[in-house]
Amino acid sequence: MAVDKKIIARCPICSGELVIGRLSCVSCQTQIETQLPIPALLRLPEDLQQFILVFLRCRGNIREVEKALGISYPTVCKRLDLVNELLGGLGAPVAPVDRNKILEQLEHGEITAREAAQLLKGR
Repeated sequence: MAVDKKIIARCPICSGELVIGRLSCVSCQTQIETQLPIPALLRLPEDLQQFILVFLRCRGNIREVEKALGISYPTVCKRLDLVNELLGGLGAPVAPVDRNKILEQLEHGEITAREAAQLLKGR
């Protein structure tokens, strides 16, 4: 039975930020001790990582993403907005969390409960 291993960005004990600590070469077994931040895309929830992969495969064509995932055009746009919010606009200042807007999006099925929880936590 294969176990799916996933990269986590927060410590399961104290919720502190985790970093990558060791790189290993599969050919010569060289190991490098370091402290590298976990890339922003890998800190996204897995469902949004998969969404981004589909978006890239569709070369940014929202209509193609819509077809590939079986979701509506507004839902694709909302997920893109969510990814941008969670990534902090790639360096742009993060706007304060609008709890009512997030709850409305959840109520209308535009985002999942997991996505809403991430937004409410400000991540």
